[in-house]
Amino acid sequence: MTPNEPEKGGQTAAEPVQYLESDAGREPAEGTALCLSGGGYRAMLFHTGALWRLNELGCLPRLNRVSSVSGGSITAGLLALKWNALDFQNGTAANFADEIVAPIRRLAARTIDVSSVLTGTLWFGTIGDKIAQSYRDHLYGDATLQDIVDEVPGVSPRFVINATNVQSGALWRFMKPYMRDYRVGEVKNPTIDLAVAVAASSAFPPVLSPVELDLDPQDFTPGSGLDLEGDEFRTQIVLTDGGVYDNLGLETAWKRYKTILISDAGGGFAADADPHRDWVRHSVRVLLTIDNQVRSLRKRQAVQAFIDKVRQGTYWTIAADAAADYKIGTPLACPFERTDELARIDTRLKKLDAATQERLINWGYAVADLGIRQYVDPAAAPPNAFPYPETKV
Repeated sequence: MTPNEPEKGGQTAAEPVQYLESDAGREPAEGTALCLSGGGYRAMLFHTGALWRLNELGCLPRLNRVSSVSGGSITAGLLALKWNALDFQNGTAANFADEIVAPIRRLAARTIDVSSVLTGTLWFGTIGDKIAQSYRDHLYGDATLQDIVDEVPGVSPRFVINATNVQSGALWRFMKPYMRDYRVGEVKNPTIDLAVAVAASSAFPPVLSPVELDLDPQDFTPGSGLDLEGDEFRTQIVLTDGGVYDNLGLETAWKRYKTILISDAGGGFAADADPHRDWVRHSVRVLLTIDNQVRSLRKRQAVQAFIDKVRQGTYWTIAADAAADYKIGTPLACPFERTDELARIDTRLKKLDAATQERLINWGYAVADLGIRQYVDPAAAPPNAFPYPETKV
């Protein structure tokens, strides 16, 4: 069996995604996909820094797809919405900091999870509704999926915002052309609010989950689902965090493109001799344990696929040790004791002070640069300074 050949059960050592029968034997296309993981505000800011460096390198217009989950979807959603406002010259947008970084930082200066939980529990509406409203108020306005950028090869990528369908156990993918679950079916040209799509993708269980979509079964394309096309699966869709199914955002990218860039903001998982016993915090600890194990498996399989040349690309992580993990060196000082602090920031939608925001952005910028220069474009010139040189990491 070759490294890229699916086993009968649907998975190989080099393939971190499940193959559907219709995917078997299909070769991935030439092209590049960027995958943005989850991790709350920590991920949102880390990925913002990574995108900042990719923008400087002229990589953004060359992307064919951006696939995101959870905290990564907050950043990806804004990039998708603001793409046409970016002033690209020779592949680099000079106004990236104004259009993307500044709004992300304004959101990061607010705590939205606690108020959403309290009002969603004690007042009208759900917690998911309140999170969506916060995104609407502070980032996306009333934009829908139809307001994000069109996919134009060589100009703009397709954006895929991933949630998990609790009813089917499969991914629910939000895109401009359609939203779909391969078992339930697809709805073409969806007019779902962008804020709702991102809220579903970032509905971390058990506290922020679920987000529910009320749909008309008649809006589904006939025959587009595999085995769950009944109205009971198409009337009310119950969604949770995309990271529950795919915590690196790989699923919709890996099977389609040969070059994969993976930005992983999953925090360090520390041992705890005395874990909480109350059901809320204990449940969170258990979910983080599951997430850590699944993320580790996907990471190992993806990296092994790069080694086996099943795919091209690179994987960078917030938990990296810049000096130990990369041989090319960097003029940007990234001591592990400092970056490790960033990796251990809680997975929350909780206010972060200005210095922590800048450190996360700087670290995402620096480690993305290392990943690209060592494994994708060795000819790229190293950066001269951090985006926030006085703060460093």
